[in-house]
Amino acid sequence: MTFYKFLVFIHVFSAIIGMGPGFVMIYVVTKATTMTELRHAYAIRNRLHIFVMVGGTLLLITGLWMGALNPYLFHAGWYVTSLILFLIALGFGPIVLSPRSKPIKALLKSYAGDDIPDRYYTLAKKLFFYERIENLIFLIVIALMITKPF
Repeated sequence: MTFYKFLVFIHVFSAIIGMGPGFVMIYVVTKATTMTELRHAYAIRNRLHIFVMVGGTLLLITGLWMGALNPYLFHAGWYVTSLILFLIALGFGPIVLSPRSKPIKALLKSYAGDDIPDRYYTLAKKLFFYERIENLIFLIVIALMITKPF
């Protein structure tokens, strides 16, 4: 196995480890019916996020490393487009998602009842809208990586 093939192997496994959990993070919390369940669901979600961060970091590192080994990739439209979309999606975390998740975390920490307040649903709807956009971006990146259309 060449070093490049090893990088491809790590890249594919990183996609599975990092992207897979990212696609179910919304679903994990949408089935909660009480605050106790919701807090537990967000604890699970936070654990899944570790896989997303590690896998995403490895994806970026191995993708750029493969580009460094084969500079022609930087002239391939699918590679450049994938890289740009991936960087945009990475920027979603601190710029778009974090400010929308902080009020939810504060609510989960401070709310005393076991019923889920309507405010949570309003906040979650906004957060999940942007998470779905991010998931769509990642699906486009995956499709570009598989098909290499241009």
